[in-house]
Amino acid sequence: MQISERGKVVIVLAALAFHFQAQGQDQTGVPDARQIMESSIAATQQHWQVRLRYTYFKRDESRRRDLAGRVKSEDINLSKTILVDGVPFEQLVERNGQPPSAEEERKQNEKLDKLKRETPQQRAERIRNQEEENASLVREVPKAFDFHLVGEEVVRGRPAYILQATPHPGYLAQGKYGKMFSKVQGKLWVDKQDHGWIKVDGQVIQPISIGLFVARILPGSHITMEQTRVDGTIWAPEQVEVRAAAKILLVKSLVVERVLTYSGYRLP
Repeated sequence: MQISERGKVVIVLAALAFHFQAQGQDQTGVPDARQIMESSIAATQQHWQVRLRYTYFKRDESRRRDLAGRVKSEDINLSKTILVDGVPFEQLVERNGQPPSAEEERKQNEKLDKLKRETPQQRAERIRNQEEENASLVREVPKAFDFHLVGEEVVRGRPAYILQATPHPGYLAQGKYGKMFSKVQGKLWVDKQDHGWIKVDGQVIQPISIGLFVARILPGSHITMEQTRVDGTIWAPEQVEVRAAAKILLVKSLVVERVLTYSGYRLP
């Protein structure tokens, strides 16, 4: 799937709230956190796979504010994810209310042409790599977090389990995003019927460095993700909101706001 590096960070932060360590089923018959986790992981992997078959729109609103709350910069982009020979491709539709520039169109067409020229073997390999990256992220989370079932709640008319995630002491970071895991905590709402994610609420508890000391996301930064049922079968992102306090080059302080809104999921 074509996702920018910044977009991947957003998705990873949103995903850092789902894995649990608990002991068997209690005497009331209520499943424990580990049982919910196992079902949730299986459901999430299936939903991620199926979502790769859909086209959809994404509205990306990004703002930077100074500490007084004044907007220093703003970008609003609309893109559509299409399928090219079965492979998702993110295509820019508008940037700040205007069509893509000639240069943006040229670069986009170059990427699209390159994708169309891929051999079946190259295409299959790229899809496998994307699937493996997703799977490795899922596999790593159980080692990084302790999860506890803290309650139940009806969300959007659907009963859900509420799970609290805290970093597991002594976790040794593995993988591309492993170092982020010990610096985030949050809650996850899991659908009681099909164990899909309904909502995620996470918070940064230790500074997270991005790039080679270019920026640091500071404690207190907050992210929420809400998902929607698509075709009554899978859960897919509907909105992701990030409000992050950051330091650029360890000097300049900013508040970064980002809202990703997904809509129009369709099977070709």
